[in-house]
Amino acid sequence: MSAPVRGIIFDKDGTLFDFGTTWEAWAAAFLLNATDNDTARATKIGHAIGFDLAKRKFRRDSLVIAGTAGEITDALLPHFPGMGRDAMLNMLNAEAEVAPQAEAVALAPFLQGLRGRGLTLGVATNDAESPARAHLQGAGVVDLFDFVAGFDSGHGGKPAPGQLLAFCTQCGLEPADVIMVGDSLHDLRAGRAAGMRTLGVLTGMAIAADLAPLADAVLPDIGHIPAWLDQQGL
Repeated sequence: MSAPVRGIIFDKDGTLFDFGTTWEAWAAAFLLNATDNDTARATKIGHAIGFDLAKRKFRRDSLVIAGTAGEITDALLPHFPGMGRDAMLNMLNAEAEVAPQAEAVALAPFLQGLRGRGLTLGVATNDAESPARAHLQGAGVVDLFDFVAGFDSGHGGKPAPGQLLAFCTQCGLEPADVIMVGDSLHDLRAGRAAGMRTLGVLTGMAIAADLAPLADAVLPDIGHIPAWLDQQGL
């Protein structure tokens, strides 16, 4: 008999929000703005982070998809001589905070439905905490989460399990009673390392074959979670 589900912790980008719709247009605008519309330079910098400026598309192995904001900063820094790491990270965070977010599903009713089941909800993102909270606030759902952590919240970033274990500690949960939901292998590896069940979703850049080996199930999007819980008797 499976342990009951008492909590769900979500990745943010590609899970709560559709990755491509949100971040590909933003990345193109950011690169062009940061290079004063020097297309050749913006293209070169985009290549360094796995982004094709001409196609406005991230590669499936792009650092941006699953890496922390700090790792993305380190990849960009050599292309901006004279800019310090803190200044670059602050610029990225400030730009990210105002990036228009495309909800993977209508988040407010979806999350309210999960809370109506008595579930404790959290977010663990490799983004910084400040833009993560800004995005959740913009969607009107930040208060529906009991826990929000970014890579800079003191628990590390994924694929390490620190954020997920902190969620359990703060909310009085056992990892076996929690599901980690994400769109990348970083998310699912973190969930497995924490001792949680894992669900993959296809609103990021990964395909089902990428996620299936580390997921209890791969769903089209988070909106399918209630039906999956019902099917599993959870």
